[in-house]
Amino acid sequence: MTLESLGWNPVFAEAFKTHEGGDLIPGRIAVQHRAYYSILSEIGELKGEVTGKMEYLASGPQDLPAVGDWVVLHPRSEESAATIVELLPRKTKFSRKVAGRKTEEQIVAANVDVVFIVSGLDHDFNPRRIERYLVLARQSGAEPVVLLNKTDLRDDIKEIRKEVARIAGDIPVVMTSALNDKGLDAIIKYLKPGRTGALLGSSGVGKTTIINHLLGSARKTAEVRENDSRGRHTTAVRELILLPSGGLLIDTPGMRELQLWGGAEGVEETFDDIEELERQCKFRDCSHDVEPGCEVRAALEGGTLEPERYESYRKLLRELAYHNRKQNQAEQRKEKERIKKRTSQHKRNYPHGKGS
Repeated sequence: MTLESLGWNPVFAEAFKTHEGGDLIPGRIAVQHRAYYSILSEIGELKGEVTGKMEYLASGPQDLPAVGDWVVLHPRSEESAATIVELLPRKTKFSRKVAGRKTEEQIVAANVDVVFIVSGLDHDFNPRRIERYLVLARQSGAEPVVLLNKTDLRDDIKEIRKEVARIAGDIPVVMTSALNDKGLDAIIKYLKPGRTGALLGSSGVGKTTIINHLLGSARKTAEVRENDSRGRHTTAVRELILLPSGGLLIDTPGMRELQLWGGAEGVEETFDDIEELERQCKFRDCSHDVEPGCEVRAALEGGTLEPERYESYRKLLRELAYHNRKQNQAEQRKEKERIKKRTSQHKRNYPHGKGS
């Protein structure tokens, strides 16, 4: 393995410059296990752990390595082991709010060049869910692509593609049948050597089957269950995979919860048609209810704007506003904790006030 084959580029090289000339080397997170990380590097695959200091000072999971991250490593004397001493700045990141009640950011995949949003054309097909994935993909900074898989199950492919194209706007929509090995060459063209993609979607949409075909060998997926078209066994962990073509692909488990994280830019880009209608309203503070000259209401009544799409837009904005309020409150608490930790560490290092 070379660094370039793992996705290394001048941006990461510049960030690593301060560590050159010593015993430290760069590596890329391939798998995040419970107690350690599998890391790819020029000297091979390593088993790594973060330093106690790094873990102690982390304000949340977003400050610790995730799959796709580049890290600074100190190889240890024992074979194939290393200590992670620093996380290099991320070029892109696909984030969501962690599942449950906690208001924390979870990095699903880092340093991704292209995000493939995979939707099955069986009972899993849900335009509203695709919209949600598109919002998060646009927030990530990576290039989004929509993959509509299992085309072998539908006879109305053209109509489905048009429906998704209206949602996706200028984002490419690729039709695939992983079962019949159709359309998968279109994925490879986005993954030139050294480029990283990530497959995102619900459980059972065919992500692992797609990877099996790209690798040319079966890996994890068992046969499809009768009556519901879903695989019985799917990905359990996020994993960075090197493809024979030279590209890299992050396989992810199906996500039951996909709550938004970040600013409103992703919503604005995904629903730019509604944003444009709002700008054309007669009143700038139009509530799109009873005001005269409301272009949004006119589009709804005229049938050019689907009520389901408009309600999805409003729902996502409400959800984002709620999480941002909770996030600001949580950040204030975390900042107090960070100050306490740094003060405590300083006192341990300089118990008699020396060096302060």
